[in-house]
Amino acid sequence: DLELALHFKMKRFFLSLIILIFFSVNSYSQITYIDINFILNTSEVGKSLNKYIKDTSNKYLIDYNEIENNLIKKEKELVAQQNIIEKNEFKIKLSNLSKEINKYRSDKKQLQESIKKIKLDNTKKILKILNPIITEYVDTNSISLVIPKKNIIVGKKNLDITNDIIQLLNKQIKTLNFKWKMFFLKRTKI
Repeated sequence: DLELALHFKMKRFFLSLIILIFFSVNSYSQITYIDINFILNTSEVGKSLNKYIKDTSNKYLIDYNEIENNLIKKEKELVAQQNIIEKNEFKIKLSNLSKEINKYRSDKKQLQESIKKIKLDNTKKILKILNPIITEYVDTNSISLVIPKKNIIVGKKNLDITNDIIQLLNKQIKTLNFKWKMFFLKRTKI
């Protein structure tokens, strides 16, 4: 048992020595950090995507607000007629109004999901363009490790490469083609 204990102590010693040597050799490694969300929001292509999403949302929001106001108006008219028209006719009109409301909600939800998908798909496109830029920057500047800023508690500002990457991205691309199919948006006015 003494021989076995000595054997494990020797293994630990050599392992510790190897780790110490490894870290002392690599102590000159450059570690930086990057804020990807900041890049996606402040680069030219990121701004153009955000503007496109906002403009598209606002455009359809106006249409959906008009439809919603028409549905509210129809509901008020139906409630006003409740005691005037027959029960069966009232039930039929109420059923039709419910269908229109459900269609409105479904279409609006589908639009919101489509807009989220557009943002996600185009963000992926931007990240595909961004990845080689970061890789080239890392190689050119002999950087060993790039850490996402969200995982950093405290760091020196000179280790932040975000602005350099934004400048490189802006030189390479200003905007993307954000076209998408609106197959479900047959703007039928209710």
